[in-house]
Amino acid sequence: MNLSEIKNIWSEHYKTVPEQLKKMSKINGMISAFNTNIDAVVKITGKRIEEYISNFKLNEDFLFSGKKEIDKPEDVFRGLLRCFKNGIAEEWIISDKETFDKLGNVLSYSKLQMGGQGGIVANTAAVCDVKNVFVHCASLPEMQAKLFVNFPNLLSVDEKKNLKQANKIHRENDIPLIHFILEFDKNDTVTVNNKKYICPKSNRFIATYDPLNFKLHIDKNFVERITQPDISYEYIILSGYQMLREKLRDGTSGKDKAAASLKVLQKLKQNNKDTFVHFEIASTQDKVIRKYLIDKIAKGVESIGFNERELIDILDVINEKKLAKKCNSNTNSVNLFEAMLKVFEYSKTPRMQLHMFGLYITLQKKDFRITPVQNRKGMQTAAVIAAGKAGTGTLEDKKNLLWAKDKIVSETGLNELENLSVFIRKNYGKNNIIETGIFEHNDFDIIAVPAIIVDKPVTLVGMGDTISSVSLLAAR
Repeated sequence: MNLSEIKNIWSEHYKTVPEQLKKMSKINGMISAFNTNIDAVVKITGKRIEEYISNFKLNEDFLFSGKKEIDKPEDVFRGLLRCFKNGIAEEWIISDKETFDKLGNVLSYSKLQMGGQGGIVANTAAVCDVKNVFVHCASLPEMQAKLFVNFPNLLSVDEKKNLKQANKIHRENDIPLIHFILEFDKNDTVTVNNKKYICPKSNRFIATYDPLNFKLHIDKNFVERITQPDISYEYIILSGYQMLREKLRDGTSGKDKAAASLKVLQKLKQNNKDTFVHFEIASTQDKVIRKYLIDKIAKGVESIGFNERELIDILDVINEKKLAKKCNSNTNSVNLFEAMLKVFEYSKTPRMQLHMFGLYITLQKKDFRITPVQNRKGMQTAAVIAAGKAGTGTLEDKKNLLWAKDKIVSETGLNELENLSVFIRKNYGKNNIIETGIFEHNDFDIIAVPAIIVDKPVTLVGMGDTISSVSLLAAR
C-alpha cells in the first residue's frame, strides 16, 4: 500500500471528528484542577536572543551549563537558548519576586492569554460544549477571569462560595499570577561565538513566577462548594504539580502539598464514585517530587498523559536511565513506546497517552472502560482541535474547532506509525496498525493516531493539555 492510499484511509477515519465533537455535549460535568494563571506571550526571534546574549555579556560557559532554575534574569537566556537549539519545550521556575520584576522590565509581551493546564483544559472543554465545566483557581482577580471564555457552562466560585460563570467573577483580594511564555520558530537561527544553531522545531520556553501555584494552593471555597450533593461530574483532570519542590521556599514540604491534594481528590470523588480521573504530567524539574507523583498519584488514577520530554523524565526516576539515554539520543516512536511499556509496568496505571511530534500513542489495559475504537476517535478529534488552535491561535470562536478537519495527516506521523508497526510485528506479531491505528494484544491495547501538523503555528501554548483532555473527553 502506497503513501497516498494510507493517507486516504486516515482521511476516512478522521471523518468521525464532527460527530465525536457533538458527543462531548453529552458530558454532564467535569472538574479541571488545580493550576490556572496568566500567560504573558513573548515572540522571540534568533536575532533577539543574540541581542540578549550580547547585552548581558553572556559567555558559552554560562550559556551551556547550570541548573534548570532562574535565580537571576540572565538564567532565562540560558533556558531559552537550550530550548531554541534543541526545538524543545521546558519550564523553569523564577526563584524570587525581585528577579521576576527585573525580567518584566526586559521582556515585553505581545499579549496575555489563559495559562496553566487547568485553565486551558477548562476553556477547551467549555468551547466543546461539555455541559458544566468546574474550574479551580488559586487566584481569580478580574485580570484572570477575563481570560476564561465567555461561556455560561464554564463555572468557578467567588469569595462567598457562590458558583458563577468564571468569566464574570472578580475576587478583589486575589493577585494576578503571570508566567512568561517565550515562543520561537522552526528554522530560525542563533549564532553564538561564530557557531550557528538552527531551531529544528517551533516551540517555547516558559519562565514562571507563581507564589500560589508554586505550593499547589487549593481554594477551600471551591472544594466546599463543588462537593455539595447538587454538583455532579464524570471527569476530573488533574494538573499543576510540576512547580512543586521537595522543600519549598517557606520551608514546607512539596510532598506534603501533593499528599494534601490527594485528600481533596478523595473528597471530590465521594459524591461521584465513578468519576474518571486523568493526571496530566508536566515538566517537573524536582526529581524527588517527580518520583512522588508517579508513585502516589499516577498509580491511583485511571489515566495519565505526557509528551516526549516528560516521558523521558519519568524513566529517569524509575531506574530506567539507560532507556532514557536511548530516547534522548533518538526520540522516535519505537524508543518512546518502549519507554511507555516500562512506565506501564511500573505504575500499573490502566491508561496512558503520549503526544509526540506527529503521532499520538495510547497504551491501555485489556478490556479498559474506553474501547480502542473510542480512543482512536477521541485522539483524532484532539488532533483536529489542537491543529485548529495552532493554526488560528484561539479556540474561543467555535468555528476554529473544526478548522483543520479536512487537512491531511502528517507524513512525519505516518513514518513514525510505520516504524511502530515494524516493532510490534517483531515483538508481538502481525498487525495492521498502519491502516487501523489499533493493535490488540492479550494483555494490552495500543492505539496510535498520526496527527495533523501546522507548519507555521500561531501558538503552541497548551497543545499537550488540549490533546490529552480532548482525546479523553471525545472518546465516546
